[in-house]
Amino acid sequence: MTSPWPKQVVLCDVSPRDGLQNECKAVGTPQKIALVQGLMHAGLPRIEVTSFVSPKAIPQMADAHELMQGITRKPGAELVVLVPNLKGAERALACAPDELNLVMSVTGSHSQANLRMTPEQSFETLREVITQTREKVKLNVSLSCSFGCPFEGHVQAEQVLHWVRQFNALGVTGISLCDTTGMAYPSQVRELVEMVQSLAPTLRITLHFHNSRGLGLANVFEGLRAGVTHFDACTGGIGGCPYAPGASGNVCMEDIVHALHCEGIETGINLERLLQVSKDLGELLEHPLSGQVVYAGPRSRTYAVKDVARQAS
Repeated sequence: MTSPWPKQVVLCDVSPRDGLQNECKAVGTPQKIALVQGLMHAGLPRIEVTSFVSPKAIPQMADAHELMQGITRKPGAELVVLVPNLKGAERALACAPDELNLVMSVTGSHSQANLRMTPEQSFETLREVITQTREKVKLNVSLSCSFGCPFEGHVQAEQVLHWVRQFNALGVTGISLCDTTGMAYPSQVRELVEMVQSLAPTLRITLHFHNSRGLGLANVFEGLRAGVTHFDACTGGIGGCPYAPGASGNVCMEDIVHALHCEGIETGINLERLLQVSKDLGELLEHPLSGQVVYAGPRSRTYAVKDVARQAS
C-alpha cells in the first residue's frame, strides 16, 4: 500500500522560546544553553532559541544575546529567533541566526492584547523588517489565531489568507499557521492548509499547534495528510500564551516524534536522547510535564513478567 504520509518531516523545537517564556520560574542562561545543546545532540534540525523583545515585556528572554553567543553551533541544526520589529531584528542579526521568525495576530482583539496594535499596524512594522533583512537571512512569519481567537471565536479562512497574500508578495521564506489557544480541529486544519497551498504553492508552510483541547496530535496528522512537512512543538509539551486566556502547552515534541517513527516517517531525531532532555527539563522546571512517552516509554519497551508480578505482591 502507498503510505499517506510524507517520508520525512522537519520539526522545530520551540521550547527554549515559546515554552520557557510562559514559565513562572526564572531559568538561567547556562540552563537554557544546556537545553539547546541537548536538543541539538538529540538531532533536532531546527530550534527556536529565544526572542529579541523588550526585557520588560518578557523577562525570561532578557538574555537573548548572551544565550545565542553561548551556544556551540552544530552543522545541520538551524537556530531560529523571534523578533518583533526592526530594532529587535538588528540585535538578532548581530548573533547570526539562521532564520528570523516574525509574529502577528490575524484578529484585532488578540493583536491589541498581544502587541498593542492593529493587524494593519503590525503588518507595517513587519514589512519594514522584511524589506531591510530579506537579503541577509531567511524569514518566517507566524500568524497567530489562524484557527480561532480567544476573544473573537471562529476565524474566517479569508482573514488568514489575506495576510498570507501580503507576506508572500514580500518574498518571505515561510508562513506558520498558529493555533494559539488550541482551537483547531482536523478538518479545519486540512481545509486551511489546502487553501494556503493553492494560494501560494511555493511558500513553506509550518503548523504550530497547542494541545489545549487534546487535538494536537490529531491535527499534526491531518497536516501530514495535506502534505505539510514542517511542524513546531515543545519538548515536554510546555508553553502557552500569556496574552491568550485558556492556552495550555504546545504539542509535545517527544510524543510527536514517537508517533512519526511508528509510522515510518523520518525525523533525524534520536528519541531516547530527546526523552532524556524532557526528563532533565522536568527536573529544571520542578513541575510535571504533559508528555506521555517520557512516562510510558516508547511502544518498543517491554517488561519481564516476573518483575511485574514481584511488584504486585
